[in-house]
Amino acid sequence: MLSASVRRRPCITGPRLAVPFFVSALALLGVGASYAGDAREAFVTNQTGDSLSIVDLATFAAVAEIKIGGKPAGIALSPDGKRAYLTSPESKELVVVDAEKRSVLSRLTVGAGPLGIAVAPDGRQVFVADWYVHKLFAVDPMAMKVVGEVEVGQSPSGVAVTPDGRLIVTADRDSNEISLIDAKTFERIGQVPVGERPFGVAIDREGKRAYTANVKSDDVSVIDLASRQVVGTVKVEHTPYDVALAGNLAFVANQHAGSVSVFDVTTLKIVKTIEVGGYPEGIEADPDGQAVYVACWDADTLERIDTATLEVTGRVTVGSGPRAFGQFLR
Repeated sequence: MLSASVRRRPCITGPRLAVPFFVSALALLGVGASYAGDAREAFVTNQTGDSLSIVDLATFAAVAEIKIGGKPAGIALSPDGKRAYLTSPESKELVVVDAEKRSVLSRLTVGAGPLGIAVAPDGRQVFVADWYVHKLFAVDPMAMKVVGEVEVGQSPSGVAVTPDGRLIVTADRDSNEISLIDAKTFERIGQVPVGERPFGVAIDREGKRAYTANVKSDDVSVIDLASRQVVGTVKVEHTPYDVALAGNLAFVANQHAGSVSVFDVTTLKIVKTIEVGGYPEGIEADPDGQAVYVACWDADTLERIDTATLEVTGRVTVGSGPRAFGQFLR
């Protein structure tokens, strides 16, 4: 549901999916040397497969697949890595998964079309962006109840939180802006115009800059959060979906181009464009910055990019229609 744009694969423009588009499994195995970064596993939401795939990053093999339902899309993990929080737009649910036991713990109905999701650094709240009611919800994950809501721009998609936990940012796709929400008061304290149709959003480790992937203008907006101004625009390939940051580099998943654009965050110059599987969507860097992982919808794969060589060093088949929109590494 809730696509960044109209695609040749399932057209996901509302809370219900069209009939799944057939994608032939590539039966790819992990290639290259074993990877031993800070993250041990990847949790990949498979939207057309209605499931969650778990990938062991050391062996680069899928080790489990959990039935979720509701066409899961967004994902975030608790700070201790023990819980995975998923949005299921079709069933209008927040789904909580026990990451160790590989089982669904609980479900909560939230809004009319939950999509983007993030967790506070202290793990006490989960933030869910709802595409249709144009709100950000705060959920207490222990009590499993909504404890706050705030109106943002039209059709919020991506959600990110500054490392100090004080500021929440939503990418408001149909308003062409980001919203800034004070995490303590849960009030919208500002908005910043960005490129056309921002979808994914990432914040750097210093909490100083935000980056939005703008699916219609085919670029990334770089926002200074203190001044609330766009300080740069980077042209990438067709239909950028989300952004991951690793060291001094930004990695942008370009859906329709089947590629990942890499640019230097200081110079804002493109360093390389990397070919990956069809329709790359969710993308995240490992905490140690050695690798970036991207979920490719049409290929049914999770792919690993080495940040030193900027080459794809592994591919593993996951479930059908992997989206992994958010934080999926633990």
